[in-house]
Amino acid sequence: MRRRFFMLASAAALSGCGFQLRQPPTFVFNTLYVTSASPIGNELKRTIGSTGQVTVLPDAQATTAQVVLDVLDERREKVVVGLNASGQVREFQLRTRLRFRLRTPGGKELVPPTELLQQRDISFSESAVLSKEAEENLLYREMQTDLVQQLMRRLAAIKVI
Repeated sequence: MRRRFFMLASAAALSGCGFQLRQPPTFVFNTLYVTSASPIGNELKRTIGSTGQVTVLPDAQATTAQVVLDVLDERREKVVVGLNASGQVREFQLRTRLRFRLRTPGGKELVPPTELLQQRDISFSESAVLSKEAEENLLYREMQTDLVQQLMRRLAAIKVI
């Protein structure tokens, strides 16, 4: 009897607090043109297209898009952040930078040039070079996915075209 009461009480508390599962983003535009054929651009096209709300237009139809996403710069960086006593590298920091802007085909800027940054630390061992290279590629792919998700949230935050 007590257990049922607690289960009902917790269910009532969750429904009363406004808890709601994350919904897919909603956009104020129906068509989008992405000016990049990079890996991030391709993943963004797939992700936005999979929402079913926005049509990603090919190059031939770029002028008919409601908004244009310009990928201004996309960079991967690898910086040494740690050395051992003999001067050998022990730790790297991997970074992925994405600069973009969103505009209408007429030139009205909806999002000014903005930079998104993802970074991860990775240890390094000369005895496991191949596995560390595979780990590095995996981290870069993960950062790319995180950047696309951040960009999706930025695009969903636009309220007026």
